[in-house]
Amino acid sequence: MPKDISLPIATAPAEVDSGAPQRFAAIDLGSNSFHLLVANYQHERLQVVARLGEKVQLAAGLDDDGLLSEESMQRALDCLGRFAPFLSDITNANLRIVGTNALRDADNSQTFIERAEAQLGHAIEIIAGREEARLIYLGAAHALAENGRRLIVDIGGGSTEFIIGEAFEPKALESLRMGCVTFSRRFFSDGELNEKRMRRAELAALSELANIQRPYQRLGWDDPVGSSGTIKAAASVLHAYGDTPHEGVITRAGLKKLRERLLKCKQLDKVALEGLKADRAKVFPAGIAILGAIFEAFDLTQMRFADGALREGVLYDMAGRNTAEDSRSKSLESLQRTYDVDTRQGLNVADTAERLFQQVRHAWSLNLDQGRYLQWASHVHEIGLAISHSQFHRHGAYLLEHSDLAGFSRPEQRQLAFLVRAHRRKFPLKEWQALPEAQQETTQKLARLLRLAVLLNHSRPETAPSLPEISADSDSLTITLPASDEPTLLSTDLEQEQAFMEAAGFKLIVKQAKSDV
Repeated sequence: MPKDISLPIATAPAEVDSGAPQRFAAIDLGSNSFHLLVANYQHERLQVVARLGEKVQLAAGLDDDGLLSEESMQRALDCLGRFAPFLSDITNANLRIVGTNALRDADNSQTFIERAEAQLGHAIEIIAGREEARLIYLGAAHALAENGRRLIVDIGGGSTEFIIGEAFEPKALESLRMGCVTFSRRFFSDGELNEKRMRRAELAALSELANIQRPYQRLGWDDPVGSSGTIKAAASVLHAYGDTPHEGVITRAGLKKLRERLLKCKQLDKVALEGLKADRAKVFPAGIAILGAIFEAFDLTQMRFADGALREGVLYDMAGRNTAEDSRSKSLESLQRTYDVDTRQGLNVADTAERLFQQVRHAWSLNLDQGRYLQWASHVHEIGLAISHSQFHRHGAYLLEHSDLAGFSRPEQRQLAFLVRAHRRKFPLKEWQALPEAQQETTQKLARLLRLAVLLNHSRPETAPSLPEISADSDSLTITLPASDEPTLLSTDLEQEQAFMEAAGFKLIVKQAKSDV
């Protein structure tokens, strides 16, 4: 059994002056609303500098073919244009923009993303449902002073997240495909609001909940908590009508009265309740149908609202990146344990890859953040062996791209998966060309360094070997081997690697030092 070795970060982050605040910003591209949060981070707390939100209703612009309309995309771009002035003093490393369910579902989401990235000058990440749930929990947990096991519920425009956790550690994460915007289109598309339609929406939500109902109830919780717009609005309306014992608390009895008030409105465009903002009115009945189903499925008597959701979670997660608390390294450590990866070999390859990286990083214009991907890929490059030795680089890439990896966005997982896919045999030109164009040059260079690190450790030594002389020039790599009259395992491997690189259009030069004799 290989010894369990923690994943080191490729390079230690710069020391942060604990007395000086760092400014972070997060943009949450939700299916219903877009939110911007700018905050100073100091002493493990956030101090809000700016908070903006707009009801963009991106999911409402999805047609039956799964395409975002030009009108919805333009609404979104106009909103981002209003956010942009607040980002002028935020460094790229301290800004993160995440897209959720509507962008996960839209077949033309890449078209919108390219336009939005050009407008903001920053990459946009589409995050998986469970990663969204993890970040929501992180944000909500920081807003709650009490300890104990919690159920966190977040009803969004296109999905609803459910998390059970203690302190800052989630125990269960799930994202279900139901939200106030998508359910409004599905059950109230013509604007009519009646008992039959409301119950159909509730039953659809109960059907979605059936898959998690029993496991969540077995795990249990002490404190049901809701976050984000629908639940905040429900708590506000109940307080306005005096249907709650305390502000911010939703009771089952109060929710029943709220449902009755909504049905009396009869039409979505006539929904007008005290405590309810006008821009939420049309999607509010669908949100209440989902909330009612949650109360019914989990037999809740009450739920309290708590500030802190996805955007706060994104900021706290950014603050922990490239430190011992980086969730990405923890995810890969867990993956190593799950698939019984040979951690000693991974550590040796990572050590070799790091030394190769340091020798060529300036010539190849690579930065330290890019070097972290090389480190992560080094540690898990053999993960596919858990499935089969044949084509294990392909199996490994599949596992990395399709696993739920906390902390990683989908583009990050795809880049990591590609490095593992490319670490041996023929260079996968088709997959490489499918990467975003902005990533291609850097990723092929990292892949070539990983391939060399694996070759140098082909004999699986106890410790990482010494390096031959290596240099980089433009797009080529040159390796100078020690003088020898006989072929070695390394020289034979490098001869094959030269052929692979030549076939892919890259240049690898292998020389042999002249003998002193």
